[in-house]
Amino acid sequence: MDNLGAILLIGLVVYSGVDVLRSDKDERIGLPRWVWVVLLVLVPLVGSIVWIAVSRTQRARTQPADAVGRAMAPAPVAPDDDPEFLWMLDEKRRQAAQRGPRRTATSDESVEDRATGVSDADRDAENRETGPDTGDRPRG
Repeated sequence: MDNLGAILLIGLVVYSGVDVLRSDKDERIGLPRWVWVVLLVLVPLVGSIVWIAVSRTQRARTQPADAVGRAMAPAPVAPDDDPEFLWMLDEKRRQAAQRGPRRTATSDESVEDRATGVSDADRDAENRETGPDTGDRPRG
């Protein structure tokens, strides 16, 4: 525990050094990288604190005005929270309203019959004339 302060200082200097090396010229307020590195080596605690303050201030100034201080919007959690999904549902509803009311299946008509336009009564009449469909069974 006695070395905790030294470990934290080393971590802060390493973080600041890597940040300096990866920084843009605008973030360094016009000073070359080597000046910041020398500052970090000669006065580690003060140099690190000054670097973090200067670089963050410069980054905040160069970001677009609407992005400063705003976190990314969270992704929708459920479909009814997704604006794009709600828009798509609304479009489908409008298209269905423009096409007119849909015909629903009656009690003696299946959904498959509605799609093909063939009713159970038509199938029964066809089976009486030709016999039931034997499918792929061999005739024997």
